Amino acid sequence: MVAAEAVPLAKTGGLGDMVGAFAPALHRSDVRVTLMLPGWPEALAAVGDAREVARFDDLPGGPATLLAATLPGTDVPLLLLRNDALFGREGPLYVDADGQEYADNPLRFGAFCRAAARVAAGLPGLPAVDVVHAHDWHAGLVPLFVRETGAPVRTLFTIHNLAFQGNYPLAWMDTLDLPAEARGSEGCEFWGQLSFVKAGLVYADRLNTVSPSHAREIVTPEAGHGMDGVLRPRADRLSGILNGIDTGVWNPALDPLLPKGFSAADPAGKHRCKAALQHRLGLPEDAFAPVVALGSRLTHQKMADVALEALPFLLNRYPRLQVAVLGCGQPQYEQGFRMLQQRYPRRVVVHIGYTEALAHLLHGGANILLHGSRFEPCGLAPLYAMRYGTIPVASRVGGLADTIADPVEHDPQVARANGFLFDGAEPAAMVEAVERALAAYSQPRVWRQLQRNAMQADFGWQPSVAHYLALYAGLIGPRPETASRQATA
Repeated sequence: MVAAEAVPLAKTGGLGDMVGAFAPALHRSDVRVTLMLPGWPEALAAVGDAREVARFDDLPGGPATLLAATLPGTDVPLLLLRNDALFGREGPLYVDADGQEYADNPLRFGAFCRAAARVAAGLPGLPAVDVVHAHDWHAGLVPLFVRETGAPVRTLFTIHNLAFQGNYPLAWMDTLDLPAEARGSEGCEFWGQLSFVKAGLVYADRLNTVSPSHAREIVTPEAGHGMDGVLRPRADRLSGILNGIDTGVWNPALDPLLPKGFSAADPAGKHRCKAALQHRLGLPEDAFAPVVALGSRLTHQKMADVALEALPFLLNRYPRLQVAVLGCGQPQYEQGFRMLQQRYPRRVVVHIGYTEALAHLLHGGANILLHGSRFEPCGLAPLYAMRYGTIPVASRVGGLADTIADPVEHDPQVARANGFLFDGAEPAAMVEAVERALAAYSQPRVWRQLQRNAMQADFGWQPSVAHYLALYAGLIGPRPETASRQATA
């Protein structure tokens, strides 16, 4: 498994959460999974006792060493590609201190992909590989480079966010020594650029994304981010498998980051968590005031602009409404939320940045999670929120549509309603959905049933792992010994 991020070693968003939970879930299902990441400084510091198992002297970007360790807190074998000139930078993984993408990102991840392909082809002392599972654009060249080795290895490319494509000037094709047949429009070239994502889409044996609805959406011009023309001819090789969450880490009954645990059967601790959240943020400690949380990137994709228009209307109409914001993103939206806080002191609190402790307290203490999104491959934050009895109000797109059931369609008293959905990107649609949530909040019996539905839903990895196991099996076919036994029978 090849990825740029995996908790607890590296994370900028949902990719890190997914890979860090998925690899151990596969391992628990008796898959011999080895996870490979760049040698980020935080990762090297976290594993500590890594040992050198290989050296690459001719990679783009200079010599690198391959270190073996174990993913902390698990038994998953871990490989880290160490090249301090490429990966040994303090701060964010992909951008500099000014928020600008590193100019040598194609070199950094091109070298990483080259090394991963060599591992897949076989190195002394490392397990033989049947399948390489490459995640998102950072690993997009891996399927191409695996093919180039000629190794009998199959590849799966998972699209986490098609908006991030790794598109760079064509000159990088020479620097990364791409084969001639991959340099045209039938290969990695995309509108006059080298595209890491397109390489994955074209050369992987199978493709998937992280929810069934998103798999249907990305083959359309509206949601394909320009890649729909590449995806449609391969639609028969594309599937959608919903992400799970680590139910050990996200468990309100045992969460050490909460002041008091709670569960669907015994929800009393959530009141303590709400009081603690209000105290931590400097909001009035009002047990009956509805607390609406926003916990995501503050970007156009996540409808930060829509929320900035919708929230003043809601705050003016509902005098006891409180809003807690945790996230960072585009500067204009960060500034917009700061101004909203100034306009509504002690009713709106904005924390620019991210801390794991505050994220857990936010989900544990809030009543409603507002999660607008113009497109959403899966949507992990609402899954965390529902696990903690915080009811999501979200866009009807991608994985959000697959996991959130609206009371308009499902009576919470008799069906699985667990949140509220809205269509489009108009502030009025967002306001209407939040108002429906607030109306339900004012009816304790209805609200309690929504919380039970949300907290009892199975968002763990087991169902998703079963789908991935079937996908892997379809890639490699039956083992020779299995085929022999079947023939004998």
